[in-house]
Amino acid sequence: MTQSHPESHPEPELHPASQLPPHPQPQPQGNARPGSAPGSPRTAAAPFLLRWSVFLGAVLCWELAARAQDSVYFPPPLHIARHAHGLWFSGPAGHLFLTSGAVDTILPSLGRMAAGFTLAAVAGIALGIAVGRSRRAYALCNPVLQFARAVPPPALVPVFVVVFDVGTPMQVASIVFGAVWPVLINSAEGARATDPLRLQVAAVLRLTAPERLWFLILPSALPRIFAGLRLSLSLCLILMVFSELLPGSDDGIGFTLTDAQTRSDLLTVWSVLLLLGALGYLLNTGLLAVEKRLVGPVSSAGSSAGRTA
Repeated sequence: MTQSHPESHPEPELHPASQLPPHPQPQPQGNARPGSAPGSPRTAAAPFLLRWSVFLGAVLCWELAARAQDSVYFPPPLHIARHAHGLWFSGPAGHLFLTSGAVDTILPSLGRMAAGFTLAAVAGIALGIAVGRSRRAYALCNPVLQFARAVPPPALVPVFVVVFDVGTPMQVASIVFGAVWPVLINSAEGARATDPLRLQVAAVLRLTAPERLWFLILPSALPRIFAGLRLSLSLCLILMVFSELLPGSDDGIGFTLTDAQTRSDLLTVWSVLLLLGALGYLLNTGLLAVEKRLVGPVSSAGSSAGRTA
């Protein structure tokens, strides 16, 4: 006796593409324009244009106010820029348009600042990482670090004069002493903030101390290190000018500022101030570009690290 099975119909095979819901077609927006998407060049250029429009507006207000007042102590920015161009940037193209005055004024100052910043960065990062990785060393050294960073570098000028004598070594030493503390303290805090779980994994994987330093500690501390470097760079510019204001200096931006003030050459005084502002902006922009290349966009951790110093 045969049993009758219910008649079964084979189910149709479905291709993977047919199982997906249909993609909704984008609907055109009434006010949408080409290139106005969130990642478009027009949207990316908007903050840049807004920032420079504010700057140009401030310069225009300065120009109008100076021309309205017509005071010798408050020259218009166009006169200042023209005077600065004649002093330092009207040289031949083969010398990058630098005049002999620029070679005697700007280059010595940049050399002292570069030497001081490099020494402060190397010493601050090395000592900061070493102190930050040892809890006992950090507890012992932290009061000394806080005391040393609180001493104003100008107060130690007599000590530097006795130790190094007047000249470039004294100027570089004063720059290094004032600029090393933000890098050192931020490097120590960044090294202490390394994730303990990652260090445990590194111990399980039997990474050597140099490998842990290179692959774990330095990448974790980089945001704070760059926060300290930005503070140190601004301090280097300030201390560079201050060290050249001291008696015994015979070149540099600070010496030019003092000499112009003595001769009541106000256009040169304003030109030096304009030059310092431009140098500070360019150097900070270059350091931010390096930071973005190594760390990525500035995060909230990096901005909070800046408050550590």
